[in-house]
Amino acid sequence: MSELAGQRLMVGFDGLTCDADLEVLIRQLKVGGLILFSRNLDTRQQIIELCRKSQEIARSAGHPPLLIAIDQEGGEVARLRAPFTEFPGNPHMTSESDAEDFGRVTAGELSELGINMNMAPVMDIAPENFQSIMAGRAFGSDPQWVSRLGTVVIRALQENGVMAVAKHFPGIGRTTLDSHLDLPVLDTDESELDAYDLIPFYAAIAADAAGFMLSHIRYTGVDPKWPASLSEAIARDLLRQTMGYNGVVMTDDLDMGAIRNHFDIRTSTKQILAADIDIALICHRSPDMETVYEIIYNSLKHSEDLRKRGEVSANRILSLKQKYLGHEV
Repeated sequence: MSELAGQRLMVGFDGLTCDADLEVLIRQLKVGGLILFSRNLDTRQQIIELCRKSQEIARSAGHPPLLIAIDQEGGEVARLRAPFTEFPGNPHMTSESDAEDFGRVTAGELSELGINMNMAPVMDIAPENFQSIMAGRAFGSDPQWVSRLGTVVIRALQENGVMAVAKHFPGIGRTTLDSHLDLPVLDTDESELDAYDLIPFYAAIAADAAGFMLSHIRYTGVDPKWPASLSEAIARDLLRQTMGYNGVVMTDDLDMGAIRNHFDIRTSTKQILAADIDIALICHRSPDMETVYEIIYNSLKHSEDLRKRGEVSANRILSLKQKYLGHEV
């Protein structure tokens, strides 16, 4: 049961090496994944050693291999800079061959380092003549264009061994407030989302994207109370049941102001479990990691319903690890 709880955590950490604290996260919290930021990245050899050592610790503890993720979108959001290949970013792509080149080259470089998941592509649509928060990161304003280039990136990454995560479901292109700072609210309903924002995400499902990342946006016409990242109506009902997505679903970083300023970590975790969200993402080292683990563990232990649903979530994660990392489920 402790293994099932740990698999549902993806965490950030400090430093360039697999130190004693990171070893605790892997061995004792049994985390299913790590996410790397600039603070963890120095030289090619250092990154290779960090990933290798982390996987070695998981293996020696008898745990499944780790998901090791990074945000490498190109352009504005790219944790790896030169000497790694630097791409101008999604808004500058002019053809499917640009998207294929990005996905193939990026997957090759990540794989060599031991990074097996890319928090990309951005499937948000940035409308024209609108100060979209995603203007510098989206493929564009046309849902069909975003769908075409996004699915090329998904396939190129995954055909070259790196899991792709489509984000930020169900779309944040029509917002202007940065969810790192506070909770954006979009006055929209499901039919409006379906006619525009969801089109690229349907394409991502068809392309078999390994993961979906939920946005920290409140969509008032779908769920007036909870942001997508904590919403049963959006994560479970819309994405899973209506759209039919059976892959791994994760939150955006629970440290962001959109969540931290409005919900305590216990409330957030209980909502994640209620919404059948597979992975809670916490990007900065804090006691919240232990708190989330404890809540998930206790829910598995004391609720038959949550235990069964927790097993389904863990199986989704382990199936992904089997497919991409050779782990036997």
